[in-house]
Amino acid sequence: MRLLFIVKMPEQEVSEKSQLPKKKSKITASRKLMLKSLMVARAKEELEQELADKQEEKEKYLYEKAPPLQTSGMSFAELQELCRELHVKIDVVDEERYDIEAKVLHNTREIKDLNIKVLDLRGKFKRPTLRRVRVSADAILRSLLGSKHKVSMDLRANLKSVKKEDTEKEKTVEVSDWRKNVEAMSGMEGRKKMFDAAQ
Repeated sequence: MRLLFIVKMPEQEVSEKSQLPKKKSKITASRKLMLKSLMVARAKEELEQELADKQEEKEKYLYEKAPPLQTSGMSFAELQELCRELHVKIDVVDEERYDIEAKVLHNTREIKDLNIKVLDLRGKFKRPTLRRVRVSADAILRSLLGSKHKVSMDLRANLKSVKKEDTEKEKTVEVSDWRKNVEAMSGMEGRKKMFDAAQ
């Protein structure tokens, strides 16, 4: 039993797609426009209703928490006592507000840290493509130190020059018996020889 596979080239697929008749949408352009305008009008109505509900809820909450004051017919001492009570209530509310703000700041920091951890775990952090740039040592020091950097840094000038003759001499050093060298350098005579050789 043989299986026969037909592989289409991408160019052939493109040419076949262009030959197929385009499907016409079932909705006309005027109908689409009318549906869009209806959707926008409906969304606008819902937004206005939501804003009105929020305002009504806010007024209800304020009425419960801070009923209207009736100061008519109160003596001066009663007004002072009322002011003291209001100041105590204001202090309590400020403390609560401060605590809530601190919690919110703490939570936002924690959320930010967790988002960073999630991105690290997913591996979504995209490293930017780096380009290889040739920069001289002077340019690097200038960018790091700013205007403080005045001395030009020629790295090759500080290198020690090596002659070929010196390297050849080092290679042709005789290998002798180390015991003779130790015996010759031991004692005061050996130190004297080393001192004379250094001069």
